[in-house]
Amino acid sequence: MPIVTIQVTREGTKPGTSSVTAEEKAALIKGASELLRDVLNKPFDSTFVIIEEVDTDNWGWGGLPALEFRRQRAEKAK
Repeated sequence: MPIVTIQVTREGTKPGTSSVTAEEKAALIKGASELLRDVLNKPFDSTFVIIEEVDTDNWGWGGLPALEFRRQRAEKAK
């Protein structure tokens, strides 16, 4: 019985949203389930997918809080 945990930052992907939408979550669940079916021959009814949204304050990247890392990366790209 596979259990897949997907962690994403809690922020919108479209204007006016503040988290991953229900439609996006459904697509993640379907995609992960299809991948396990196609690669490992695991049936949908034995696959569990958990989506965890993490506040950006609780997400680090490159030794920095995620938002600061992104800000510095954007500055370097200019």
